Amino acid sequence: MDSAAQEFQPRTFSIKLWPPSESTRLMLVERMTKNLSTESIFSHKYGLLGKEEAHENAETIEQLCFTSADEHFNKEPDGDGSSAVQLYAKETSKMMLEVLKKGPRTTGSEAPVADTSLEPGDTILDISGGKRAFIEADEAKELLSPLTIPGNSYKRICFSNRSFGVGAANVAGPILESVKNQLTEVDLSDFVAGRPEDEALDVMRIFSKALEGSVLTYLNISDNALGEKGVRAFGELLKSQENLEEFYVMNDGISEDAAKALSELIPSTEKLKVLHLYNNMTGDEGAVYVAEMVKRSPNLESFRCSATRIGSDGGVALSEALGTCTHLKKLDLRDNLFGLDAGIALSKTLPKLPDLVELYLSDLNLENEGTVAIVNALKQSAPQLEVLELAGNEITAKAAPALAECLTAMQSLKKLTLAENELKDDGAVIIAKSLEAGHTDLKELDVSTNMFQRAGARCFARAVANKPGFMQLNINGNFISDEGIDEVKDILKAGKNSLDVLGSLDENDPEGEPDDGDEEEDDEDAKDDDNEDGLDSKLQNVQVEDDD
Repeated sequence: MDSAAQEFQPRTFSIKLWPPSESTRLMLVERMTKNLSTESIFSHKYGLLGKEEAHENAETIEQLCFTSADEHFNKEPDGDGSSAVQLYAKETSKMMLEVLKKGPRTTGSEAPVADTSLEPGDTILDISGGKRAFIEADEAKELLSPLTIPGNSYKRICFSNRSFGVGAANVAGPILESVKNQLTEVDLSDFVAGRPEDEALDVMRIFSKALEGSVLTYLNISDNALGEKGVRAFGELLKSQENLEEFYVMNDGISEDAAKALSELIPSTEKLKVLHLYNNMTGDEGAVYVAEMVKRSPNLESFRCSATRIGSDGGVALSEALGTCTHLKKLDLRDNLFGLDAGIALSKTLPKLPDLVELYLSDLNLENEGTVAIVNALKQSAPQLEVLELAGNEITAKAAPALAECLTAMQSLKKLTLAENELKDDGAVIIAKSLEAGHTDLKELDVSTNMFQRAGARCFARAVANKPGFMQLNINGNFISDEGIDEVKDILKAGKNSLDVLGSLDENDPEGEPDDGDEEEDDEDAKDDDNEDGLDSKLQNVQVEDDD
C-alpha cells in the first residue's frame, strides 16, 4: 500500500436518523392500516378489521410510539437517533400485534374470540400472545395444562410465536396425543424460531407423531424455514390428513424438492378450499409439483402462490392446473416471473373460473400483450370481480382501450390497483373515463407511479369524486403540477367525497416529465431502457415492502 493511501483519512459525517419526516410517519400509518385490514394468519383466528377501524388504530399506535421514541431520543441528545428508530419500529410492531389479537370491534351481544382463558368450556387454546420467546419444559407444562383437564373441549390450538425446544416438545407430545382426536384446527406457524436445524427438525417430528391421525380441517405450518427436511419431518402428520380444508405453508423455503415432498405426503386434497404458499423459493421446477396438488383440489376457493420465483414454464403449468378449480373465488399470483406465455395460458383458464371475486396479478411481467389477453378474458367471464390488481406489469397507453372495456363491464369493482405502470396521460384519461359512470361500489383506486401529469390526475379525480362510499385515491409518484394538484382537490371537494380520500403526494414530482420515447417502439434499445426503469421502480418498492 503506498504512503498516500496510508495517509488518507475519510471524512466523517454526522447523520441524524431521528426524528422521522412527516411523510415517513404518514407512510407508516398507511402501512399499518393495510396490515391491520388485510387477510393474514391472524385474521382467520381473530377476525379482519375494517379499513376505518384499522386506520384509527394505526394513527393511535404511531402517535404513542413516536412519543415514546422521542422521549428516548431526548435522553440521548448526542446519539444519531438509531436507537430511537429501533424502538419506534419495535413498539409499533408490538402494538399492532396486540390490536390484531383483540380482533375487530364487537357490537351488541357479540362476544370476543376466546384466547388463553383456562375455562374448560373454551374451544381454542392460544399461547401465541406476549413476547416472542423460547419455551422450555416447565413453561410448556404450565401453558398446555388446560389441555390436560378431563372433559375439556378444546378443538383449536395456536402455538405460533413461541419457540419450542426438544424438552418442551417432549412435554407437549403426550398432551397433544391425548387430545388429538378432538382437534380440528392446529397452528404451528413460527414455533421453532432460533433453534438449531437438528433440534428444530426433532421438534417437528415429535409434534408430527403426536398429532398423527387427527382429523384436521385447518393446518398452518408457515414461517418455520422448512425446506424439504422440514416438510418430511412433518410427514406422519401430513400423510394422515384427508379432510384438510385450509393449508398454509408460507415463508417456508418451499423449493423444488420441498414442493415434491408436499405433493407426495398429502394423500388427499379433494376437500381443500384454501391453499397459501406465499414467499417461497419454488421456481419453475417446484411449480410443477404445486400444479399437481392444485389439480387434485377441485374445491379450492382461495389460492395464493405469490413471491415464489415461478417463471414462464412454471406459470404455464400452474395456470393450466387452475382450470380444474372451478369454485375459485380468490387468486393471488403476484410477484412472479410469468411473462407473456404464462399470461396467455392464464387468460385461457380465467373463463373457467366463474366465481372469481378477487384477482391479484401484480408484478408478473405481463406487458401489454399479456395484459390485453387477460382483460379480454375477464371482460366476458368475470363481471362480478370486486378486486383487480395489475400493478408493475409495464402496461402502457396501448393496452388502455382493452383494459377500459374490461373495467366498464366490472360494475361490482371495489378495489383497482394499476400502480407502477406507464399509462401516461393518454392511457390515464382512457382508464379514468371507463370508471366515471357507474362503479358505485368502488372504494380504492391506486394509479400511483404511472408517468401521468395534470390531465390524467384531473380525470381520475372526476372518476371518483361522486362515488358515495369511495375511500382512497392514490395518484402519488406521478408528474402532476401544483396547479394540477389544486384542481384535483377542487374536484374532490365539489363531489360527494372529502379531501380525506386523497392519499399522500410526497413522491409526486411537479416538475417531472414523461420521457419522449415512442410508446409503440419495439426495438431492443427501447425495451432495455424500459426494463431498467422498471427495475429501479421495483427496487424502490422492495425497500418499502420489506417492512410490511
